[in-house]
Amino acid sequence: MTDVRPRQPEAALAPAPSQAAPRGRRWRPGDLRSVASAALLPAAGLLIALALWWLVAQLELIHPAALPPPADVLAAFAERPERLLAHTRDTTGEILVGFLLSAVAGVLLGLALAASRTVERMFTPLLVAINAVPKITLGPLLVVALGWGQKPILTMVFLLCFFPIVLSTATGLTTTPAELAELVRSYNASRWQTFRKVRFPAALPQIFVGLKVAMPLAAIGAVIGEFQAGEGGLGYVIQQYAGIGDTATAWAAIMLVALVSILLYSALVLIERRSLPWLRETTSSR
Repeated sequence: MTDVRPRQPEAALAPAPSQAAPRGRRWRPGDLRSVASAALLPAAGLLIALALWWLVAQLELIHPAALPPPADVLAAFAERPERLLAHTRDTTGEILVGFLLSAVAGVLLGLALAASRTVERMFTPLLVAINAVPKITLGPLLVVALGWGQKPILTMVFLLCFFPIVLSTATGLTTTPAELAELVRSYNASRWQTFRKVRFPAALPQIFVGLKVAMPLAAIGAVIGEFQAGEGGLGYVIQQYAGIGDTATAWAAIMLVALVSILLYSALVLIERRSLPWLRETTSSR
């Protein structure tokens, strides 16, 4: 007996609009809340910090000569904005150049440490020893060896940033998930294919951790270098104006160092999110 069934209309066979495969990521209501939080929460934190600063200054818990009120710092910036911004440009350039040099060298040495146990045993104690030396004590020696100007400043930035980048790179490359390692072995992948397809991509989150740790250290290194050997930059401004008792201008320069650090760190976080879009979805619900 032939099974006769009514023919379904073509419209019923077509998937509903909501069931069709999405062609791209659509705007969701939660996205607006996320954008608002990204903008408003840092601003709220800044306002709280400024309010506490104003309260400490008003109550004179710290002498005004050491910590002037926020209004005085803002007025000091308004008196000489072009000069302060010019020194900010110099310091920002030193931070970026020193950070990029340390990032390239740190990743390369991290690769070498991860690739060879002999190299790791040979150089790890030396790296730990160099990192343990207080960098400010090297300032006068760097001036003697390299002279005044940017060379000792960039060297100071490099020394402060180098170790965390090396450590994070070596750690990331030597902690490849076991299931991924077994997968590439099952495909008889070469060592280069294993590195390019699995080990290095799996190490990128750790490498970015080292880079994010190193970025604020780059600003610290630039300021320390400018204290010792600078002929300009925000560290030079802090030292000069604090020496003549104009602490408001010195604090304006300190705030500019903090602002530059925040902006560069935020740019690095944005690069991480663009480079590793899968990271937040696979490692955290935040």
